[in-house]
Amino acid sequence: MMNIGDSIKKVREAKGLSQKEVALALSMNPSQYSKIENGKVDPQFSSIERIAKALEVELADIFNSDKLFSDINSLDKTVVEKVQLIEQLDENQKKSIFSIIDMAIYNIKLKQTLSNALAINI
Repeated sequence: MMNIGDSIKKVREAKGLSQKEVALALSMNPSQYSKIENGKVDPQFSSIERIAKALEVELADIFNSDKLFSDINSLDKTVVEKVQLIEQLDENQKKSIFSIIDMAIYNIKLKQTLSNALAINI
């Protein structure tokens, strides 16, 4: 089981943020924040709530980070960064991007289906 500092660190890294960025969002001394992540101090519950808010996650996500973010390190960071930027777009822009992605996925699946059908008939 992860300690709270490890959980916070995992969420922060999944969000692509530095310790300094989070500490600044919290108006906290970066060295104090580092001590929390490194398990040198046990944060108060109110501090954990503030950290979750700064990381823009639910409080429960901090405690479930080992399950939620287990594969984040295997993802290409540029993809994660792009998804974070997409989240900042307005709803119409998001719909347009998701429509393009859906069409690309549909085309891939269609090609695979046709390829499989042709392979069976040959």
